[in-house]
Amino acid sequence: MSLKQQLTDDMKAAMKSGDKDSLGVIRLINAAIKQREVDERIELDDAAVLAAMEKMVKQRKDSVSQFEAACREDLAAIERAEIVVIERYLPAKLGEAEILAAIDAAIAETGATGPADMGKLMGVLKPRLAGQADMGQVSALVKKKFAG
Repeated sequence: MSLKQQLTDDMKAAMKSGDKDSLGVIRLINAAIKQREVDERIELDDAAVLAAMEKMVKQRKDSVSQFEAACREDLAAIERAEIVVIERYLPAKLGEAEILAAIDAAIAETGATGPADMGKLMGVLKPRLAGQADMGQVSALVKKKFAG
């Protein structure tokens, strides 16, 4: 079952069960997916849907930090609850050891030797680790690997 189909099924289940919190967030996810499909005139696959949801999580984490800075814990709590619902659909995050193993495999595959090859290396890693790792963390680990 595709991720879009799972979202639709979960939306129907949330409507039937009266879970208004989950329903609202799933509708936001579906709206973001539909917006990208209309804007780009394409049908999103699971990888693109995951990317859209990762972007939504990142936006909400930024909002949480802004709300906390403004002492608005009530709004921060709402954003955190939305993050929890969105993360239900994201794959489990990889640990640092697994990310380093993926980096080593990509280095062997691409023949990357130093920081000059970082773009080529990240181009290989990004589709493999999409949704499973924070790309900022992956980038930092690659830099660390090339530095040491």
